[in-house]
Amino acid sequence: MNALPERQQEDCSGFWLGWREAGYGRAVVLLHGISSGSASWVKQFSDRALTDGHRLIAWDAPGYGGSAVLAQAESKAAAYANALAALIAELELERPLIVGHSLGALIGSAYAAIYPAGLSGLVLADPAQGYANAPQEKRQQVYEQRKQMIETLGPQGYGEQRAAALLRDGADPQDIAWVRSGMQQLNPAGFLRAAWMLANDDISQYLSRYQGPLQIWCGSEDRITPPQGAATLAQQQDAAMRLINAAGHASYLDAPVLFNRYIQDFTGAIQP
Repeated sequence: MNALPERQQEDCSGFWLGWREAGYGRAVVLLHGISSGSASWVKQFSDRALTDGHRLIAWDAPGYGGSAVLAQAESKAAAYANALAALIAELELERPLIVGHSLGALIGSAYAAIYPAGLSGLVLADPAQGYANAPQEKRQQVYEQRKQMIETLGPQGYGEQRAAALLRDGADPQDIAWVRSGMQQLNPAGFLRAAWMLANDDISQYLSRYQGPLQIWCGSEDRITPPQGAATLAQQQDAAMRLINAAGHASYLDAPVLFNRYIQDFTGAIQP
């Protein structure tokens, strides 16, 4: 993989946060999923066609990478969105495009609902929608399954077991290794807090309060948040749905050329 920008860290209005950034121009904030971190966006940072004209900022969500866990153990997406707002203010970003992948889509939706003037548009890529509206038994299962896996296997074993599932069948071995490496650097405490959010929050309540530009993207071979669920969400929100062919859940790694072109298309179509 190409070299990543160095991680930066700062106290952002009481949130200790880490992020990476590169490029110049329109600000695009990249929010990773539950098993990833800022380094997962390596193929966006290494795309000169994207960084020439776009300032890419990829954060480490609270409890990931260079970012401290949130003070409250059981926090919903709104608390993560407040941390994101603190980073955006620290970096003096003017209405960035927010691109949230998987669980990052839930956080991005919460940010859009709470800070509608603080973004120019929202992308939900392979969105995790949350289970708050599911029966209690299902919500408990979602959390306990992840808790047992990370506690039994540890980050090392978790990465070995789960990395390939995030990508398409026959994925590039380098991509699998990159996903595995990211998983093996997980902070179990941060991961479990994010798992609690996934089990106990719901994306629709946030999207119902956001009226700005919205697109939903999904890998055609995504087995974790399949295209059908993304298409249903797009229909409910009257949003554009864009399929990313030959891509699994980590569509930004499986098909970076198309994913990055979609970013350029969206920023070109919306007001700064």
